[in-house]
Amino acid sequence: MAFKIIVCAKQVPDTNEIKINPETGTLIRDGVPSILNPDDANAVELALDIKDKYDDVHVTVVTMGPPQAQDMLFECLAMGCDEGILVSDRAVGGSDTWATSNAISAAIRKIGEFDLILAGRQAIDGDTAQVGPQIAEKMDLPQVTYVKKFAITDDMKTITVERALEDGHEVIEIQTPCMLTAIKELNTPRYMNIAGIYNPDKKITVWNAADIEVDLTTVGLKASPTNVFRSFTPKPKGKGMMLAGDTEKDLAKDLLIRLKDKHVI
Repeated sequence: MAFKIIVCAKQVPDTNEIKINPETGTLIRDGVPSILNPDDANAVELALDIKDKYDDVHVTVVTMGPPQAQDMLFECLAMGCDEGILVSDRAVGGSDTWATSNAISAAIRKIGEFDLILAGRQAIDGDTAQVGPQIAEKMDLPQVTYVKKFAITDDMKTITVERALEDGHEVIEIQTPCMLTAIKELNTPRYMNIAGIYNPDKKITVWNAADIEVDLTTVGLKASPTNVFRSFTPKPKGKGMMLAGDTEKDLAKDLLIRLKDKHVI
């Protein structure tokens, strides 16, 4: 029986290219390229690394978004994933993290059996780090977040991970099926390859809200308990101050003079 991995991924706008309309406070998305969310790319790479090392591993990538999110799924397939599933429906549009996790959980239930669910720590367009843990709760799965190292036993039953903390790390052993969220320190995502790009056996399936049989009162903008009040660009900080001096003593003297001038000391 195949070891089945589901990767939850998201197509996001490249935040390096995003600007905010100063009058409306809304994001200017016109002309902004969409990319595979970076942390999700690490989750995809982990799934593919397992697939490379063990026989009979099947990797499905599931996402929710507009029709163009298929481009991101094609990228995942070209990297080596076996199947892509897109949940796309106006009924789920505008979902916050709680509503999104309801839709994704419903899609995973429709997929059926699985041994491992992976996701990135957070999406760069929201930075909440909530969807992965919420999916685990709704699927009644044990979970570990912020995974930076991974190992699995040959029988694919026991996983040992190193979880990043603010002041160190902790090592956790967990049994499959389970949910893990990945951070960038876990690995380096691979590039797409020619065999993956031109593989006719790989497919993308598009489901609507009716297909996943999700309760419509739990998805979409109206069902979302949170919303964005406003977006804005922080005011730039003042310019830094360069100290002058040929020696450490000269630099220290210059610093003391400047601090006294500002009445800090």
